[in-house]
Amino acid sequence: MALVVAAVSDVRYRRIPNWTVLAVMGLFAAWAVANGGAGVLSALEAAGIALLVSIVLYSLKIMGAGDSKLFTAIALFAGMSHLPLLVVATTLSGGAVALVSLATRPRRALAMFTLSGKGDWGRGVPYGVAIAVGGAVIMWGPVAGVAPPFAKPSHRVTASDIRREFSAPEPTPTSAPAATKPQAGR
Repeated sequence: MALVVAAVSDVRYRRIPNWTVLAVMGLFAAWAVANGGAGVLSALEAAGIALLVSIVLYSLKIMGAGDSKLFTAIALFAGMSHLPLLVVATTLSGGAVALVSLATRPRRALAMFTLSGKGDWGRGVPYGVAIAVGGAVIMWGPVAGVAPPFAKPSHRVTASDIRREFSAPEPTPTSAPAATKPQAGR
């Protein structure tokens, strides 16, 4: 529910209420306690990376402060194992939101392309929607059949695993011996 409120608020007011971020963090805390603290270190690592990257994006005026906080809170659920999935889901959703935003304002889009992106474009893209979609992918992933948060691979991938994979000869399909054709007249 908090993700829906954050997304709608970002579309309408270009603000993500702090209580929605706190609600996501509270939900994570409850989840972590219920699971005996499993995966908390991974969650904190992912949130730390998300915070550092989103602060840089905020300082470059690419992302808003509310977007940064929401993405960091959702990264707790992703953990290190699903942080790339969160980034990809959020990025793809953000691209779709940007296309819809431009399609609904064709004059703005034409002006942006004419001026090569220079100028003040006002309210920008409500990226909270994309972050909420990315969060939904992470949080509802187990229901949809995606690996659960904090899933660990069966073993750690090493350089020798990669070398072995790329140096192994290609398997050739085995073919049955050619059937001999009986000769006529014998």
